[in-house]
Amino acid sequence: MSWRKVPQELIDFLEEALSSFDAQRRTMFGCPCFFTGGNMFAGAHQESILIRLSAADRHALRKEYDEVVPFEPMAGRPMREYLLLPEALSADADAFHHWLAKAHAYASSLPPKPKKEKRTTKKITKKTSRRRH
Repeated sequence: MSWRKVPQELIDFLEEALSSFDAQRRTMFGCPCFFTGGNMFAGAHQESILIRLSAADRHALRKEYDEVVPFEPMAGRPMREYLLLPEALSADADAFHHWLAKAHAYASSLPPKPKKEKRTTKKITKKTSRRRH
C-alpha cells in the first residue's frame, strides 16, 4: 500500500493549531499524529486532517459539514472514532479550534494508555549439549 506523503505545509499548519494544547507528536505510518494521555486525538494523512470524536460530536460534525467522512486508511477498514475534516472547516480558524478542542477533550476523557516498555535485544546464548559416549 502506498500513501502520499503529508505536505510539510499541512504539518506546520496542524502543529501551529495544536500548539496551545497539551499534546505529544508521534509519527505513525509516516504521518504526524497528536496524542494526549497516550490517546491519539488528531493527525494528518496524505492531504487531510483527521480528528477523534465522541459519537455525539461525530454526529454533530457530520450534520454541520456534509463533506466530513470517516477516516478509512485502508479500503473497507474505517477507524471508528475518526473523521476526515473538509478544507472548509480547517479554513475557519474558530470552527477548526472548536473541533480540535472537542477532539482533545474526548481523548483526555479516555483512560490513559500505559507506556510501552522499550524493546531490548536479548542475547542469544548457545546451549551446550552433553554427549554421552
